[in-house]
Amino acid sequence: MITREQIPAVLDHPVYDADGNKIGEARHVFLDDTTGQPEWASVKTGLFGTSESFVPIHDATVVEDHLKVPYPKEKVKDAPNVDVDTGGHLSEQEEHRLYEYYGIDWDAAWQQANQPGEGGRAQADTAQPRTGDDAMTRSEEQMHVGTERREAGRVRLRKYVVTEEQQQTIPVRHEEVRVEREPITDANVDAALSGPDISEDEHEVTLHEEKPVVETKAEPKERVRLTTDEVTEEETVTGEVRKERIEADETEERGKRRR
Repeated sequence: MITREQIPAVLDHPVYDADGNKIGEARHVFLDDTTGQPEWASVKTGLFGTSESFVPIHDATVVEDHLKVPYPKEKVKDAPNVDVDTGGHLSEQEEHRLYEYYGIDWDAAWQQANQPGEGGRAQADTAQPRTGDDAMTRSEEQMHVGTERREAGRVRLRKYVVTEEQQQTIPVRHEEVRVEREPITDANVDAALSGPDISEDEHEVTLHEEKPVVETKAEPKERVRLTTDEVTEEETVTGEVRKERIEADETEERGKRRR
């Protein structure tokens, strides 16, 4: 049997079945209004703890850092969904459904809770004072935001060839013929009279010119590589957190109150 002093060792701790299979995490512990002893626990089950299932802990035990219950994992996960009122109580109808699902005798459990002796109302009323106080612990979920590093994309360097036209102006030279005439003088008279008096003759001059010649040569211009720079930006993250509220709710109905 789980005692009230063991509740802190149960809340938010793993819950295992008799075969050592983990069922989930204990979220809440419900006390019997008559005996004041822990009787039910809600267990966060499913992927990422998205749902809660109720399991009796009257016959459960605390083993090291976890709670061990005498029910198979699938039995607990398939337990019927029940509603808990704003005061943190299981109604008699909801409790009855859970008793039937787990095969617990409702009438026998009721009589045991209301008879004098161990586990009964009379002993609960006359029990010796417990260590500590009767205050409830109110908890809140805190949102912790972190970062994860993941691949956002890839950049590849690719080299390819393109052809483009370029223009460049350079000077080019060419030869042009020019006829020079000089009068007969004492200096050139001998050369002028060296040939026949009257004759035919011809002289030829070769003309030259320059033409542009294009030649290409590959020359290294620069080295290119990929590097990364880390840039920090701010993003706003929105999440939902749950908070417990504690209210006094006086009722005659026998039920369970949550701690």
